[in-house]
Amino acid sequence: MLDIRFEQAPKLKEKPSDDSLSFGKIFTDYMFLMNYTAGRGWHDPRIVPYGPFSIDPACMVFHYAQEMFEGLKAYRAKNGRIQLFRPNKNIERMNNTNRRMCIPEVNPDDVLQAIKALVKVEADWVPHAEGTSLYIRPFIFATDVMLGVHPSKTYLFAIILSPVGSYYAAGINPVKIIVESEYVRAVRGGTGFAKVGGNYAASLIGQEKAEELGYAQVLWLDGIEHKYIDEVGAMNVFFVIDGEVLTPTLENGNILPGVTRASCIEMLRSKGYRVTERKVSIEEVVKAAHSGKLDEAFGSGTAAVVSPIGELNVGGEKLIINKGEIGPISQMLYDNLTGIQWGKIPDTFGWIEPVC
Repeated sequence: MLDIRFEQAPKLKEKPSDDSLSFGKIFTDYMFLMNYTAGRGWHDPRIVPYGPFSIDPACMVFHYAQEMFEGLKAYRAKNGRIQLFRPNKNIERMNNTNRRMCIPEVNPDDVLQAIKALVKVEADWVPHAEGTSLYIRPFIFATDVMLGVHPSKTYLFAIILSPVGSYYAAGINPVKIIVESEYVRAVRGGTGFAKVGGNYAASLIGQEKAEELGYAQVLWLDGIEHKYIDEVGAMNVFFVIDGEVLTPTLENGNILPGVTRASCIEMLRSKGYRVTERKVSIEEVVKAAHSGKLDEAFGSGTAAVVSPIGELNVGGEKLIINKGEIGPISQMLYDNLTGIQWGKIPDTFGWIEPVC
């Protein structure tokens, strides 16, 4: 168990009103920090005032990008209690990423303790309004001061918090997605399954193109054949074709294993839906749309929860899905997942982790 030191902030920030929240622009009063040193392990866990890091220009993370991050949320339930949604899944994925990036793993119990401790300190920052939450961003980066391509021997583990509103300005309304035909996000054997900044940096050029054309996100295809669907820039993706729910398989290691994705699959199967994880080609989706069998499509992720897709642009052809409206499966998943997260409906899956 961690012995977490607490440092009082000299002055606390003014908290924003719930109706002014966007996503990831405001940060709380405190952050959690813990250091790693080879031969000593993880040490000096502390909650300190939020503020800038002092980092040497030769710090290895700047030059070789040895880092990782995670994302989850704290929710204020209907009864006023604060709770987390499946944090152990995020922590498991965090250590999977650490192994891939040659970053020392962190004891899962220590990570959960650190998250809970920081959220308890910042309990007043957890917003009350419908659809709002406190976003939790754990991250680790290499801190050795030298130039040389090898794993660092020192690291900093940090957790910061941000009160947030809806990820998309349109909320639960269907979004427009465009298929990227030139660039790729990840390949087999790479870091596609890991939560690392490099994956997102590689996706920015496609996202920039999409936004210029009026689209919210990019749908990425596989990096080898440029044929099979991987994921949307910030979400895993699902297609409902002729009543069957399809989602790309994780077995190739080029798709992020989303916690919300797993929750959608478990919930759908519990309600009797047929869910298949396999390779899904973009050609299959287009054919289904042409034949009238593409019932709906949606993305899933911590930030947006469930985001219906109303339009898919494939090589300039605009496929309108479910008349551009929210489909029944998307709506059911959104209502049930957020209902559990905000404590409005019973958690029959055992997904909720209480904080305070």
